Amino acid sequence: THQPVEQLAGLRAMPNLHVLRPADANETSRAWEDAVNHDGPTAMILSRQDIRVVTDGSAITNGAGVVGDDTSDPDVILIGTGSEVSLCVDAADTLRASGRSVRVVSMPSWDRFRSQTVALRNSVLTPGVPTVSVEAGSTFGWHEWSDRQVGIDRFGASAPGGVALDRLGINVEAIVGTVSELLGGEA
Repeated sequence: THQPVEQLAGLRAMPNLHVLRPADANETSRAWEDAVNHDGPTAMILSRQDIRVVTDGSAITNGAGVVGDDTSDPDVILIGTGSEVSLCVDAADTLRASGRSVRVVSMPSWDRFRSQTVALRNSVLTPGVPTVSVEAGSTFGWHEWSDRQVGIDRFGASAPGGVALDRLGINVEAIVGTVSELLGGEA
């Protein structure tokens, strides 16, 4: 079976390849528009799973953007790509229920976000605020954007999407646990 845990890292390493991993239908619609207007090759990484809509699609424009209500003074920032953005939203709800202030960020394009001004990047990923990235793939490269990573640094598993992700630790519990560890045992 094909377990593409390394594919995103490999695609992101290719010079001049614009990589987009939209979170939902809104971002996918904007991603198609972006790909058509982009001068050069674009790889769109889409899910085969049904994904609920959690974004307004605007993160495609700058490569990353805040999902839902912005928290101006968050305790932690959760960064996701693709289908994992909805997991970040669910984990944020759990963390908020325990009193944490959480910002969720969809980051569909590292190269696009990297090309933005420092001021714009800092408005999304506030310096000094702990960050946790969540992606169903290798954590290779995520250290540029996050303090801790929830990902897959081994071969995957063959099972229906949700079952496989749960077995591989890509779930709300793992995200909340990583935040707890990052913040010194308190989630």
